[in-house]
Amino acid sequence: MALIDLFLSRAVKRGTLTLHRPKAATRTFGTPDPAFPDVTIRFADNGVALAIARNPALGAGECYMDGRLIIEQGDIRDLVELLKRNDAWEKGQKNLQPGLAARTFNAVKYRADRINMERRSKRNVAHHYDLSGRLYDLFLDRDKQYSCAYFTDPGNSLEQAQEDKKAHIAAKLAPKPGMRVLDIGCGWGGMALYLHKHFDVDVLGVTLSEEQLKVARDRAAKAGVADRVKFELIDYRRVEGSFDRIVSVGMFEHVGPPQYRTFFRKCRELLADDGVMLLHTIGRMGGPGITDDWTAKYIFPGGYNPALSEIVTAYEGLKLFPTDIEVLRVHYAYTLDHWYDRTMAAKDAIVALYDERFFRMWTFYLAGAAAAFRNGGLCNYQVQLTKGRYAVPLTRDYMIEGERALREG
Repeated sequence: MALIDLFLSRAVKRGTLTLHRPKAATRTFGTPDPAFPDVTIRFADNGVALAIARNPALGAGECYMDGRLIIEQGDIRDLVELLKRNDAWEKGQKNLQPGLAARTFNAVKYRADRINMERRSKRNVAHHYDLSGRLYDLFLDRDKQYSCAYFTDPGNSLEQAQEDKKAHIAAKLAPKPGMRVLDIGCGWGGMALYLHKHFDVDVLGVTLSEEQLKVARDRAAKAGVADRVKFELIDYRRVEGSFDRIVSVGMFEHVGPPQYRTFFRKCRELLADDGVMLLHTIGRMGGPGITDDWTAKYIFPGGYNPALSEIVTAYEGLKLFPTDIEVLRVHYAYTLDHWYDRTMAAKDAIVALYDERFFRMWTFYLAGAAAAFRNGGLCNYQVQLTKGRYAVPLTRDYMIEGERALREG
Protein backbone atom coordinates (compact mmCIF):
# COMPACT_ATOMS: atom_id res chain seq x y z
CA MET A 1 0.00 0.00 0.00
CA ALA A 2 2.88 2.37 0.71
CA LEU A 3 4.18 1.75 -2.82
CA ILE A 4 0.76 2.56 -4.31
CA ASP A 5 0.57 5.77 -2.26
CA LEU A 6 4.05 6.79 -3.37
CA PHE A 7 3.19 6.15 -7.03
CA LEU A 8 -0.10 8.06 -6.89
CA SER A 9 1.47 11.00 -5.09
CA ARG A 10 3.90 11.32 -7.99
CA ALA A 11 1.49 10.37 -10.77
CA VAL A 12 -1.47 12.62 -9.96
CA LYS A 13 -0.60 16.31 -9.85
CA ARG A 14 -3.53 17.87 -11.74
CA GLY A 15 -7.03 16.70 -11.06
CA THR A 16 -7.75 14.60 -7.99
CA LEU A 17 -7.86 10.90 -7.21
CA THR A 18 -9.49 9.90 -3.93
CA LEU A 19 -8.68 6.39 -2.73
CA HIS A 20 -10.71 4.42 -0.15
CA ARG A 21 -9.25 1.13 1.08
CA PRO A 22 -10.04 -1.34 3.88
CA LYS A 23 -8.78 -0.52 7.35
CA ALA A 24 -6.80 2.49 6.16
CA ALA A 25 -7.31 6.21 5.99
CA THR A 26 -8.81 7.69 2.84
CA ARG A 27 -6.27 9.63 0.80
CA THR A 28 -6.68 12.21 -1.94
CA PHE A 29 -3.91 12.82 -4.46
CA GLY A 30 -3.45 15.83 -6.72
CA THR A 31 -5.12 19.24 -6.78
CA PRO A 32 -8.41 20.23 -8.42
CA ASP A 33 -8.05 21.40 -12.01
CA PRO A 34 -11.04 22.12 -14.29
CA ALA A 35 -9.12 20.63 -17.23
CA PHE A 36 -8.67 17.28 -15.47
CA PRO A 37 -11.24 14.82 -14.07
CA ASP A 38 -11.81 14.20 -10.37
CA VAL A 39 -12.11 10.48 -9.64
CA THR A 40 -12.89 8.42 -6.54
CA ILE A 41 -12.02 4.73 -6.36
CA ARG A 42 -12.30 2.03 -3.71
CA PHE A 43 -10.18 -1.07 -3.17
CA ALA A 44 -12.60 -3.81 -2.10
CA ASP A 45 -9.91 -5.80 -0.29
CA ASN A 46 -6.28 -5.55 0.78
CA GLY A 47 -5.17 -7.78 -2.07
CA VAL A 48 -5.91 -5.12 -4.70
CA ALA A 49 -2.88 -3.01 -3.84
CA LEU A 50 -0.61 -6.07 -3.90
CA ALA A 51 -1.95 -7.22 -7.29
CA ILE A 52 -1.35 -3.78 -8.81
CA ALA A 53 2.11 -3.43 -7.28
CA ARG A 54 3.17 -6.85 -8.61
CA ASN A 55 2.11 -6.11 -12.20
CA PRO A 56 0.46 -2.70 -12.66
CA ALA A 57 -1.22 -3.15 -16.07
CA LEU A 58 -2.41 -6.71 -15.49
CA GLY A 59 -3.28 -6.25 -11.82
CA ALA A 60 -5.28 -3.04 -12.27
CA GLY A 61 -7.17 -4.43 -15.24
CA GLU A 62 -8.06 -7.70 -13.58
CA CYS A 63 -9.09 -6.07 -10.32
CA TYR A 64 -11.38 -3.72 -12.24
CA MET A 65 -12.84 -6.61 -14.25
CA ASP A 66 -13.46 -8.61 -11.07
CA GLY A 67 -15.19 -5.73 -9.30
CA ARG A 68 -12.45 -5.37 -6.71
CA LEU A 69 -11.32 -1.95 -7.96
CA ILE A 70 -14.53 0.05 -7.77
CA ILE A 71 -15.00 3.51 -9.30
CA GLU A 72 -17.36 5.60 -7.18
CA GLN A 73 -16.94 8.97 -8.88
CA GLY A 74 -16.40 9.15 -12.64
CA ASP A 75 -15.91 6.04 -14.75
CA ILE A 76 -13.04 3.94 -16.07
CA ARG A 77 -12.37 6.42 -18.87
CA ASP A 78 -12.01 9.22 -16.33
CA LEU A 79 -9.59 7.17 -14.24
CA VAL A 80 -7.38 6.20 -17.18
CA GLU A 81 -7.50 9.72 -18.60
CA LEU A 82 -6.50 11.24 -15.26
CA LEU A 83 -3.44 9.01 -14.96
CA LYS A 84 -2.39 9.25 -18.61
CA ARG A 85 -2.81 13.02 -18.97
CA ASN A 86 -0.64 13.55 -15.93
CA ASP A 87 2.03 11.44 -17.61
CA ALA A 88 1.84 12.38 -21.28
CA TRP A 89 4.26 10.49 -23.54
CA GLU A 90 6.09 13.61 -24.70
CA LYS A 91 6.72 14.74 -21.11
CA GLY A 92 8.41 11.58 -19.90
CA GLN A 93 7.15 8.40 -18.29
CA LYS A 94 6.84 7.92 -14.54
CA ASN A 95 4.55 4.91 -14.57
CA LEU A 96 4.72 2.23 -11.91
CA GLN A 97 6.84 -0.47 -13.57
CA PRO A 98 7.30 -4.18 -12.82
CA GLY A 99 10.62 -5.18 -11.29
CA LEU A 100 13.71 -6.08 -13.32
CA ALA A 101 13.04 -9.82 -13.13
CA ALA A 102 9.46 -9.37 -14.34
CA ARG A 103 10.57 -7.08 -17.19
CA THR A 104 13.21 -9.60 -18.31
CA PHE A 105 10.70 -12.45 -18.22
CA ASN A 106 8.16 -10.38 -20.18
CA ALA A 107 10.72 -9.51 -22.86
CA VAL A 108 11.51 -13.17 -23.46
CA LYS A 109 7.83 -14.19 -23.33
CA TYR A 110 6.75 -11.57 -25.87
CA ARG A 111 9.47 -12.55 -28.32
CA ALA A 112 7.97 -16.04 -28.27
CA ASP A 113 4.34 -14.85 -28.33
CA ARG A 114 4.91 -12.63 -31.38
CA ILE A 115 6.30 -15.39 -33.61
CA ASN A 116 2.75 -15.88 -34.97
CA MET A 117 3.16 -18.97 -37.10
CA GLU A 118 0.09 -19.79 -39.17
CA ARG A 119 -1.85 -21.98 -36.71
CA ARG A 120 -1.20 -19.55 -33.87
CA SER A 121 -2.23 -16.60 -36.06
CA LYS A 122 -5.66 -18.09 -36.71
CA ARG A 123 -6.17 -18.87 -33.02
CA ASN A 124 -5.13 -15.35 -32.02
CA VAL A 125 -7.49 -13.78 -34.56
CA ALA A 126 -10.40 -15.96 -33.43
CA HIS A 127 -9.85 -14.85 -29.82
CA HIS A 128 -10.92 -11.31 -30.71
CA TYR A 129 -12.64 -11.20 -34.08
CA ASP A 130 -14.85 -14.27 -33.68
CA LEU A 131 -16.73 -12.74 -30.78
CA SER A 132 -20.47 -12.31 -31.29
CA GLY A 133 -21.23 -10.22 -34.37
CA ARG A 134 -23.93 -8.55 -32.29
CA LEU A 135 -21.24 -7.04 -30.05
CA TYR A 136 -19.60 -5.26 -32.98
CA ASP A 137 -22.99 -4.13 -34.31
CA LEU A 138 -23.55 -2.34 -31.03
CA PHE A 139 -20.51 -0.05 -31.08
CA LEU A 140 -19.13 0.16 -34.62
CA ASP A 141 -20.40 2.30 -37.48
CA ARG A 142 -22.90 0.96 -40.01
CA ASP A 143 -20.12 -0.32 -42.29
CA LYS A 144 -18.43 -2.15 -39.39
CA GLN A 145 -15.06 -0.46 -39.80
CA TYR A 146 -13.00 -1.74 -36.87
CA SER A 147 -9.97 0.49 -37.38
CA CYS A 148 -8.95 4.12 -36.99
CA ALA A 149 -11.37 6.56 -38.63
CA TYR A 150 -10.24 9.78 -40.33
CA PHE A 151 -11.59 12.97 -38.78
CA THR A 152 -11.45 15.88 -41.20
CA ASP A 153 -13.30 17.63 -38.36
CA PRO A 154 -13.19 16.35 -34.76
CA GLY A 155 -16.92 17.04 -34.55
CA ASN A 156 -17.81 14.64 -37.36
CA SER A 157 -19.95 11.60 -36.72
CA LEU A 158 -18.34 8.18 -36.58
CA GLU A 159 -20.11 7.22 -39.80
CA GLN A 160 -18.73 10.26 -41.61
CA ALA A 161 -15.21 9.74 -40.27
CA GLN A 162 -15.16 6.10 -41.37
CA GLU A 163 -16.37 7.03 -44.85
CA ASP A 164 -13.62 9.66 -44.98
CA LYS A 165 -11.08 7.02 -43.89
CA LYS A 166 -11.98 4.82 -46.83
CA ALA A 167 -11.74 7.78 -49.19
CA HIS A 168 -8.37 8.76 -47.72
CA ILE A 169 -6.95 5.28 -48.27
CA ALA A 170 -8.56 4.78 -51.67
CA ALA A 171 -7.12 8.06 -52.94
CA LYS A 172 -3.63 6.86 -52.03
CA LEU A 173 -4.19 3.59 -53.85
CA ALA A 174 -5.50 5.42 -56.95
CA PRO A 175 -6.98 2.26 -58.51
CA LYS A 176 -8.32 2.15 -62.05
CA PRO A 177 -11.28 0.19 -63.46
CA GLY A 178 -10.56 -3.46 -64.09
CA MET A 179 -7.59 -3.66 -61.72
CA ARG A 180 -7.13 -6.56 -59.29
CA VAL A 181 -6.95 -5.56 -55.63
CA LEU A 182 -5.90 -7.66 -52.64
CA ASP A 183 -7.27 -6.69 -49.22
CA ILE A 184 -5.17 -8.41 -46.53
CA GLY A 185 -7.15 -8.61 -43.32
CA CYS A 186 -10.42 -7.58 -44.96
CA GLY A 187 -12.56 -7.46 -41.81
CA TRP A 188 -16.28 -7.49 -42.59
CA GLY A 189 -15.65 -6.45 -46.19
CA GLY A 190 -16.30 -2.73 -46.07
CA MET A 191 -13.09 -1.56 -47.75
CA ALA A 192 -13.29 -4.19 -50.49
CA LEU A 193 -16.89 -3.26 -51.30
CA TYR A 194 -16.04 0.44 -51.24
CA LEU A 195 -13.18 0.04 -53.72
CA HIS A 196 -15.32 -1.98 -56.10
CA LYS A 197 -18.21 0.46 -55.89
CA HIS A 198 -16.14 3.58 -56.56
CA PHE A 199 -13.46 2.25 -58.91
CA ASP A 200 -15.00 -0.80 -60.64
CA VAL A 201 -12.15 -3.08 -59.55
CA ASP A 202 -12.05 -6.79 -58.72
CA VAL A 203 -11.16 -7.45 -55.09
CA LEU A 204 -9.98 -10.48 -53.16
CA GLY A 205 -10.31 -10.05 -49.41
CA VAL A 206 -8.54 -12.51 -47.11
CA THR A 207 -9.14 -13.05 -43.40
CA LEU A 208 -8.52 -15.59 -40.66
CA SER A 209 -11.82 -14.85 -38.92
CA GLU A 210 -14.64 -17.25 -39.77
CA GLU A 211 -17.24 -14.83 -38.41
CA GLN A 212 -15.96 -11.94 -40.51
CA LEU A 213 -15.82 -14.17 -43.60
CA LYS A 214 -19.51 -15.07 -43.28
CA VAL A 215 -20.57 -11.44 -42.99
CA ALA A 216 -18.31 -10.24 -45.81
CA ARG A 217 -19.54 -12.91 -48.23
CA ASP A 218 -23.14 -12.20 -47.31
CA ARG A 219 -22.68 -8.49 -47.94
CA ALA A 220 -21.12 -9.11 -51.35
CA ALA A 221 -23.93 -11.49 -52.29
CA LYS A 222 -26.65 -9.03 -51.21
CA ALA A 223 -24.95 -6.28 -53.22
CA GLY A 224 -24.90 -8.54 -56.26
CA VAL A 225 -21.11 -8.31 -56.64
CA ALA A 226 -19.96 -11.68 -55.29
CA ASP A 227 -18.47 -12.52 -58.68
CA ARG A 228 -16.11 -9.53 -58.46
CA VAL A 229 -15.66 -9.02 -54.70
CA LYS A 230 -14.57 -12.34 -53.23
CA PHE A 231 -13.53 -13.29 -49.73
CA GLU A 232 -11.45 -16.24 -48.60
CA LEU A 233 -10.43 -17.76 -45.26
CA ILE A 234 -6.71 -17.92 -45.95
CA ASP A 235 -3.45 -16.76 -44.44
CA TYR A 236 -1.77 -14.01 -46.45
CA ARG A 237 1.27 -16.27 -46.81
CA ARG A 238 -0.84 -18.67 -48.92
CA VAL A 239 -2.24 -16.13 -51.38
CA GLU A 240 -1.17 -16.56 -55.00
CA GLY A 241 -1.45 -14.44 -58.14
CA SER A 242 -0.67 -10.89 -59.20
CA PHE A 243 -2.41 -7.77 -57.93
CA ASP A 244 -2.32 -4.17 -59.14
CA ARG A 245 -3.10 -2.86 -55.68
CA ILE A 246 -2.68 -4.25 -52.17
CA VAL A 247 -4.32 -2.70 -49.12
CA SER A 248 -4.05 -3.81 -45.52
CA VAL A 249 -5.90 -1.95 -42.78
CA GLY A 250 -5.54 -2.89 -39.12
CA MET A 251 -4.02 -6.29 -39.79
CA PHE A 252 -0.28 -5.68 -39.48
CA GLU A 253 -0.64 -5.38 -35.69
CA HIS A 254 -1.23 -9.15 -35.67
CA VAL A 255 1.69 -10.17 -37.90
CA GLY A 256 4.39 -10.20 -35.22
CA PRO A 257 7.91 -8.72 -35.65
CA PRO A 258 9.57 -12.05 -36.54
CA GLN A 259 7.20 -12.23 -39.54
CA TYR A 260 7.50 -8.62 -40.76
CA ARG A 261 10.09 -9.50 -43.38
CA THR A 262 7.94 -12.39 -44.56
CA PHE A 263 4.94 -10.08 -44.85
CA PHE A 264 6.67 -7.50 -47.03
CA ARG A 265 8.44 -10.12 -49.11
CA LYS A 266 5.07 -11.75 -49.83
CA CYS A 267 3.49 -8.41 -50.70
CA ARG A 268 6.30 -7.68 -53.14
CA GLU A 269 5.85 -11.11 -54.71
CA LEU A 270 2.11 -10.48 -55.19
CA LEU A 271 2.39 -6.88 -56.38
CA ALA A 272 2.43 -6.13 -60.11
CA ASP A 273 5.47 -4.29 -61.47
CA ASP A 274 3.58 -0.98 -61.54
CA GLY A 275 1.55 -1.85 -58.44
CA VAL A 276 0.88 0.17 -55.29
CA MET A 277 0.31 -1.02 -51.75
CA LEU A 278 -0.98 0.87 -48.73
CA LEU A 279 -0.36 -0.36 -45.19
CA HIS A 280 -2.44 1.18 -42.40
CA THR A 281 -1.38 0.11 -38.92
CA ILE A 282 -1.31 1.18 -35.31
CA GLY A 283 2.25 2.09 -34.38
CA ARG A 284 4.33 3.36 -31.51
CA MET A 285 6.06 6.74 -31.70
CA GLY A 286 9.07 5.63 -29.73
CA GLY A 287 11.37 2.70 -30.33
CA PRO A 288 10.48 -1.01 -30.24
CA GLY A 289 8.72 -2.20 -27.10
CA ILE A 290 6.38 -4.90 -25.82
CA THR A 291 2.63 -5.34 -25.51
CA ASP A 292 1.40 -4.94 -21.95
CA ASP A 293 0.36 -8.11 -20.13
CA TRP A 294 -3.33 -7.25 -19.81
CA THR A 295 -3.83 -6.50 -23.53
CA ALA A 296 -1.89 -9.58 -24.56
CA LYS A 297 -3.93 -11.82 -22.26
CA TYR A 298 -7.44 -10.49 -22.74
CA ILE A 299 -7.65 -8.52 -25.99
CA PHE A 300 -4.99 -9.22 -28.63
CA PRO A 301 -2.91 -12.33 -27.89
CA GLY A 302 0.10 -12.24 -30.20
CA GLY A 303 -0.61 -8.60 -31.04
CA TYR A 304 2.08 -5.94 -31.22
CA ASN A 305 2.11 -2.31 -32.39
CA PRO A 306 5.32 -1.65 -34.35
CA ALA A 307 7.69 1.27 -34.16
CA LEU A 308 8.21 3.00 -37.50
CA SER A 309 11.82 1.81 -37.44
CA GLU A 310 10.62 -1.80 -37.33
CA ILE A 311 8.38 -1.29 -40.35
CA VAL A 312 11.12 0.40 -42.35
CA THR A 313 13.73 -2.20 -41.43
CA ALA A 314 11.36 -4.95 -42.56
CA TYR A 315 10.98 -3.71 -46.14
CA GLU A 316 14.48 -2.31 -46.61
CA GLY A 317 16.49 -4.31 -49.11
CA LEU A 318 13.40 -5.75 -50.82
CA LYS A 319 13.47 -3.16 -53.61
CA LEU A 320 10.22 -1.52 -52.57
CA PHE A 321 9.95 2.25 -52.93
CA PRO A 322 8.57 4.06 -49.86
CA THR A 323 6.54 6.64 -51.78
CA ASP A 324 4.54 8.13 -48.89
CA ILE A 325 4.42 7.85 -45.10
CA GLU A 326 1.75 9.63 -43.06
CA VAL A 327 1.35 9.78 -39.29
CA LEU A 328 -2.16 10.04 -37.85
CA ARG A 329 -1.64 11.23 -34.30
CA VAL A 330 -5.01 11.47 -32.52
CA HIS A 331 -7.57 10.20 -35.04
CA TYR A 332 -7.80 6.88 -33.22
CA ALA A 333 -8.46 8.62 -29.90
CA TYR A 334 -11.52 10.28 -31.46
CA THR A 335 -12.57 6.94 -32.96
CA LEU A 336 -12.27 5.14 -29.63
CA ASP A 337 -14.24 7.86 -27.88
CA HIS A 338 -17.18 7.09 -30.17
CA TRP A 339 -16.80 3.34 -29.59
CA TYR A 340 -16.66 3.85 -25.83
CA ASP A 341 -19.78 6.04 -25.80
CA ARG A 342 -21.69 3.52 -27.90
CA THR A 343 -20.51 0.66 -25.68
CA MET A 344 -21.70 2.47 -22.57
CA ALA A 345 -25.07 3.16 -24.19
CA ALA A 346 -25.39 -0.55 -25.04
CA LYS A 347 -24.42 -1.84 -21.59
CA ASP A 348 -27.56 -3.86 -20.99
CA ALA A 349 -27.36 -5.56 -24.38
CA ILE A 350 -23.65 -6.41 -23.95
CA VAL A 351 -24.16 -7.76 -20.43
CA ALA A 352 -26.98 -9.91 -21.80
CA LEU A 353 -24.62 -11.24 -24.50
CA TYR A 354 -21.81 -11.97 -22.04
CA ASP A 355 -21.75 -10.72 -18.44
CA GLU A 356 -20.72 -7.77 -16.26
CA ARG A 357 -17.09 -8.90 -16.16
CA PHE A 358 -16.87 -8.92 -19.95
CA PHE A 359 -18.45 -5.46 -20.09
CA ARG A 360 -15.88 -4.09 -17.65
CA MET A 361 -13.10 -5.76 -19.65
CA TRP A 362 -14.32 -4.19 -22.88
CA THR A 363 -14.67 -0.69 -21.43
CA PHE A 364 -11.23 -0.94 -19.81
CA TYR A 365 -9.81 -1.87 -23.22
CA LEU A 366 -11.50 1.01 -25.06
CA ALA A 367 -10.70 3.58 -22.37
CA GLY A 368 -7.06 2.52 -22.13
CA ALA A 369 -6.61 2.52 -25.88
CA ALA A 370 -8.12 6.00 -26.27
CA ALA A 371 -5.82 7.36 -23.57
CA ALA A 372 -2.80 5.75 -25.24
CA PHE A 373 -3.54 7.62 -28.48
CA ARG A 374 -4.50 10.88 -26.79
CA ASN A 375 -1.72 11.06 -24.21
CA GLY A 376 0.51 8.00 -24.70
CA GLY A 377 2.92 6.85 -27.37
CA LEU A 378 0.55 5.30 -29.92
CA CYS A 379 -0.36 6.63 -33.35
CA ASN A 380 -1.33 5.27 -36.77
CA TYR A 381 1.01 4.95 -39.73
CA GLN A 382 -0.03 4.83 -43.36
CA VAL A 383 2.86 3.58 -45.47
CA GLN A 384 2.61 3.56 -49.27
CA LEU A 385 5.03 1.30 -51.13
CA THR A 386 5.54 0.59 -54.83
CA LYS A 387 7.68 -1.70 -56.97
CA GLY A 388 8.15 0.89 -59.70
CA ARG A 389 9.79 4.28 -59.43
CA TYR A 390 7.03 5.86 -61.52
CA ALA A 391 4.06 3.86 -60.25
CA VAL A 392 2.52 6.97 -58.65
CA PRO A 393 2.64 10.66 -59.71
CA LEU A 394 5.59 12.78 -58.64
CA THR A 395 3.57 14.93 -56.23
CA ARG A 396 0.86 14.19 -53.70
CA ASP A 397 -1.70 16.30 -55.57
CA TYR A 398 -3.42 13.19 -56.91
CA MET A 399 -4.17 12.05 -53.36
CA ILE A 400 -5.76 15.34 -52.39
CA GLU A 401 -7.76 15.63 -55.60
CA GLY A 402 -8.87 12.01 -55.50
CA GLU A 403 -9.93 12.21 -51.87
CA ARG A 404 -11.86 15.40 -52.46
CA ALA A 405 -13.70 13.84 -55.40
CA LEU A 406 -14.67 10.80 -53.32
CA ARG A 407 -15.87 12.85 -50.39
CA GLU A 408 -17.89 15.23 -52.54
CA GLY A 409 -19.24 12.50 -54.81
